[in-house]
Order: sequence, then structure tokens, then C-alpha cells
Amino acid sequence: MITVGLADDQALIRGGFRALLEPEADIQVVGEARTGREAVALAREHRPDVLLMDIRMPDGDGLWATRQIVATPGLEGCHVVVVTTFELDEYVAEAVRSGASGFLVKDTEPAELIRAVRVAAAGDALLSPGATRRLLERVAGALRAPRDDERLEVLTDREREVLTLVGRGLTNEEIARQLFLSPLTAKTHVSRVMGKLGARDRVQLVVVAYEAGLVTPGWQG
Repeated sequence: MITVGLADDQALIRGGFRALLEPEADIQVVGEARTGREAVALAREHRPDVLLMDIRMPDGDGLWATRQIVATPGLEGCHVVVVTTFELDEYVAEAVRSGASGFLVKDTEPAELIRAVRVAAAGDALLSPGATRRLLERVAGALRAPRDDERLEVLTDREREVLTLVGRGLTNEEIARQLFLSPLTAKTHVSRVMGKLGARDRVQLVVVAYEAGLVTPGWQG
């Protein structure tokens, strides 16, 4: 059973999400929150697998709430999915850097919402790596300027190569082909990079790749 929390200051939005999700046999809505502070309390009490988080809420917005949840021991399995009105929401990039696992727009088709919840619960990036890269390119101005990133010092040369390819939007299978590895070895490398960098999912790796200058806005491939 996938447990889901809903955080939005509009009752109509929360009710709509609940009406779409609850009929699914493998999904259970365990709580609702109207404010950022309530969202944190919901996460700590119910520990949902997925928390659909609006950004603009009173008493601690979605960015603040996401940072609080990510910093709470024991909530590593709670995947925050940022729900925005527009894909170009000025806070989207900051939300991902704060620990969110992906993006969802409020006019998402019902089937896509249900799929997104299942994908996020499995610990995968909510958007395909390529789609995440394209979206980050569109909000690249909100990301920190590339710099010599000390975080990458813990990576081997091969792991740095893998991080670059993840940042370019390649799947594990595509990384394996490019580096002449087996798919299992490529997956192992990605997992090790995530562990060394403390990344919650592939979306976080894409952000690190951009911030470290391994991938730059406008990259084509």
C-alpha cells in the first residue's frame, strides 16, 4: 500500500487529489495539510511514502516544509513531490535543491497523477531524466553558478563520468552503452554516486551536475 499526504491551502485541490487517488487499490491518503507547518507535522506523524506539496502556503511555505522534512531523521522514505501551477514556477529549482523528488503541475491528467505517485513511491525520479534536464534548463537562472564543487572529490573518475551522463538525461541503459558497461554495473555506479553525494534520487544528481558545471544549460544530446 502506498501512503500519500496532501499539502495545499486550497480545500478544492486537496479534495480533487483525494478523489482521484483513493479509488486506487494500492494507494491510501493518510492525511491533509493546509499550511507548511501542518505539512511537516503530517509527514512526521504519518510518514507517507509520497507527500504532494504545494509551494505557496501560509505559515511556512512548501520550500520551508520540504527542507524540514528532508532534515528529519527517519523520513528518508518520504518523497516530496512539488505541485505547481506553472512548470516555470520560480521556486521549482529551489524546491528540488531543497530535497523534493520531482515536479507535478496542478492540471496534470488523472492517469498521470496516479502514475506519478507510484513512480515517486518507488524512489525513482518523478520525471524522466531527460524531461527533468529540459525543465531545469528552463529555470537554470535559479540555480547557483557552476563552481569547483568539493562534493565531487569523493567520486572516482568513472563515477564523475556517470554523474555527467545522468545530468545529461541518460538512463542506466544508455549510460551502460556509452561507457561499455553492463546495465547492472551502470546501475551500481549510479547508486554509489547517489550514496556518496547524499542524493535522494536521480533528480538530485541532475541538480548537482548542473551546479558543478558538469552539464550546462543549452546542452544538446
